[in-house]
Amino acid sequence: MGQDSPSEKTMATKCRRSSTSFTEEQLKILVQAFSQNPYPGYTAKQRLAVEINTEESRIQIWFQNRRARHGFLKRTEKNLDPSKDHASPKEKIQDGRDRRCRTSYTSSQLQTLKNAFTENPYHGVDSREQLAEEIGVPESSVQIWFQNRRSRLRIQRKRGLEEALDQRQNQG
Repeated sequence: MGQDSPSEKTMATKCRRSSTSFTEEQLKILVQAFSQNPYPGYTAKQRLAVEINTEESRIQIWFQNRRARHGFLKRTEKNLDPSKDHASPKEKIQDGRDRRCRTSYTSSQLQTLKNAFTENPYHGVDSREQLAEEIGVPESSVQIWFQNRRSRLRIQRKRGLEEALDQRQNQG
């Protein structure tokens, strides 16, 4: 698996989701929600999405980006004044009652996802949306499935390499 050709890079760039521009009013609502809870659960993000008329996935990304910027500022403050006590992100995360439901796939849905993964493990948003519509699940679930499958593949490859090295050492 070598480097991507220029045409493959262009294809990946074309499939990239466009950035979201929020209005002043939407930002005001998001900032207020963030100040109350920087780690909202799935249902809270859904309510916000309905309130500001956008997708839950856009809300999720906004919170991730905001936490990244906010976390950097907190680390800077902490380094300047070690006496300040900041709660860790894990302490702020709720106890799991507000999580997204686990997606169960039928065997035909799984077969469609596996076939698509075999063709290309890095699908752009357009093809993920098409796949999601085809199998009847949200695009975000398809995205998570692909992330998890790529992760599992990396782990399997790593284990295979380790086992091969162990066999060589045992033989020699």
